[in-house]
Amino acid sequence: MRKLMAICIALAILTFGVAWSQDTMGHDSMKADSPKAIDVKGKISDDGKMFVADKDGKSWAIVNPEAVKGHEGHHVILNAHVYADKNQVHVMSLKMAK
Repeated sequence: MRKLMAICIALAILTFGVAWSQDTMGHDSMKADSPKAIDVKGKISDDGKMFVADKDGKSWAIVNPEAVKGHEGHHVILNAHVYADKNQVHVMSLKMAK
């Protein structure tokens, strides 16, 4: 009887340990809705609604085109939140590229 009780306790502790090690809720350091802002070099479209990255030639929709007003058609460095799943960038700041 004691042997059976010891096996049950050991199994319960093992099950708890495995379940705890697989718990990922609340431990994600990168939230999908608030990515870290990064610098991206490229060109603003003539209408100011798209950005084409120099690195890979990929086009991104600019979520807040008012942030790039006056820089349409220019080669710039954006500091932006990049939403790769939506092909969008949210511009935080920009500066003219050399």
